[in-house]
Amino acid sequence: MTCYGNQHDISSSSHNFAAIRGGGRKSVLPPRTVSVLAFLFAIAGGIFAVIPARAATPPSSDPPVAASAGSGGGISQDWAIYGQSTLMLQYHPGFGSRTPAGPQSLETGRRGNETFDATLYLGVRLWRGAEFWINPEADQGFGLQNTTGAAGYFSGEAYKVGQRDPYVRLPRAFLRQTVNLGGETEKIEPDLNVLGGSQTSNRLVLTAGKFGVTDVFDTNKYAHDPRVDFANWALIDSGAFDYAADAWGSTYGASVEWYRDWWTLRAGLFDLSVTPNSKYLDVRPGHQFEVVVEAEERHTILGQPGKLKLLVYANRGQMVRLADFTRAVATTGVAPGMASLRRLRTRTGFAVNLEQSLTGDLGMFARLSSSDGRYETFDFTDIDRSIAAGLVLQGTRWARPDDVAGVGIAFNEISRERLNFLRAGGLGVLVGDGAGFPANAGAEQLLEAYYNVAIVKALHVTLDYQILNHPAYNSGRGPVHVFGLRVRAQF
Repeated sequence: MTCYGNQHDISSSSHNFAAIRGGGRKSVLPPRTVSVLAFLFAIAGGIFAVIPARAATPPSSDPPVAASAGSGGGISQDWAIYGQSTLMLQYHPGFGSRTPAGPQSLETGRRGNETFDATLYLGVRLWRGAEFWINPEADQGFGLQNTTGAAGYFSGEAYKVGQRDPYVRLPRAFLRQTVNLGGETEKIEPDLNVLGGSQTSNRLVLTAGKFGVTDVFDTNKYAHDPRVDFANWALIDSGAFDYAADAWGSTYGASVEWYRDWWTLRAGLFDLSVTPNSKYLDVRPGHQFEVVVEAEERHTILGQPGKLKLLVYANRGQMVRLADFTRAVATTGVAPGMASLRRLRTRTGFAVNLEQSLTGDLGMFARLSSSDGRYETFDFTDIDRSIAAGLVLQGTRWARPDDVAGVGIAFNEISRERLNFLRAGGLGVLVGDGAGFPANAGAEQLLEAYYNVAIVKALHVTLDYQILNHPAYNSGRGPVHVFGLRVRAQF
């Protein structure tokens, strides 16, 4: 979702997720026809919503919003309605492999897949400082290899399960309360899941309900939204941050943020899945949960703003110690059921996250993350250590100020315990080439480049290219070249 997908920062002023097998009636029309019709409808709505607004108001990078009842000349919104739809097409040609395919390996032959989603953002101001938002969403499609085969997976628009026919779900429904504590007054620009208005530089922000952990934590303006910027999971989030989420990237929980002039402290408590990598969340209070704490400092270097964040987390849940699985296979010659080895344990990790403007149109990002590799991954992906960095450039230099180009790299690694687990025939969240593999292990090496073209204010088309070496940490496979086309409408 995303982590893996569709992430939109729901903090006071600013990551994920494509389908599940359902038992409902199938569409009368072919599913791709339904997707195309829905997408064209969204594009039409976006264009008609935006073109009149641009004629009446100065150009702005913000999406148009519904008129606010009692808004005081547009200064503060009482309600807002947005919509978006995103179609992601990805294709990889055949690639070389010196090892056989396993249960969660990428196919060596050529393959193409698509995902589609359409989302409504409905928000209302309940009382002073309080906003309530719901985001009903329709999803359809599959990621490449049904979202397996690489720990640094190729699309944040692809969920961990896929479905041919469109279906509707509710990934977000939350309340945000802002308590102003003084300081300089700041303008809040209207945005997805954010009502326009004002706030003070010193404030508390409380968020509770259903939303994504990475809506609040580990955000980065240059690499975080697979509908707008990079697509790869290891670039849009810290790869080793095993954040709580269902198979679509959302969870139930609460967070509190304390903003001061140049720093912010955040803390959150969230539900883990019932079992690792499950479609269902464990909503029993205190049974399986994640605690996240993040410190952010804001600075200026040579007149350019930047942010540096340090995040630590702890997952408390029923999980397998990977060495127990490996030992059981060595003793009995048979892979035990994971459920029989799960005990209540704690897995910890950290992430460092930098965003820095270099010039008026050029920015950079960098992430470094690590987690305890002795235990099975709970909800995100099979990465124990990751480093990522990249550059993002707006198109002002070639008279295309709404276009954006980006390039990023990432290196992902796993622990010795996880490597032995995979070689013993264990399956991770996304990877697992079968018993004996990867015989020769290597770090996943990723490069992604994209160009986002603004056709009109409400319609963007992105060309994306990724190359991944050693997919699933197997030096006998790859490199894999992935070509992507993303079309997004917002209104």
